[in-house]
Amino acid sequence: MIIGLLEIEIYLPYAHSLKEKRKTLNKIKDKIQKKYNVALAEIDFLDKWQRSRIGFVTLNNNKNLIVSLFNKILSDID
Repeated sequence: MIIGLLEIEIYLPYAHSLKEKRKTLNKIKDKIQKKYNVALAEIDFLDKWQRSRIGFVTLNNNKNLIVSLFNKILSDID
């Protein structure tokens, strides 16, 4: 089994509070989890209202499938 890990840092210049940040991140998280069935969590900048780091994890026997999945996730977030 291969464990795939993807970390992304997001800058939210339009978020003016932690509440706005959480609202935006929850939309992203829900969309990605439903579409790709990966585990994800906010892993850094929890107290910063304009920055976030999200970690994605998946398991598969095929490295190419993991890379392809993470590329799709990145294009969906853009």
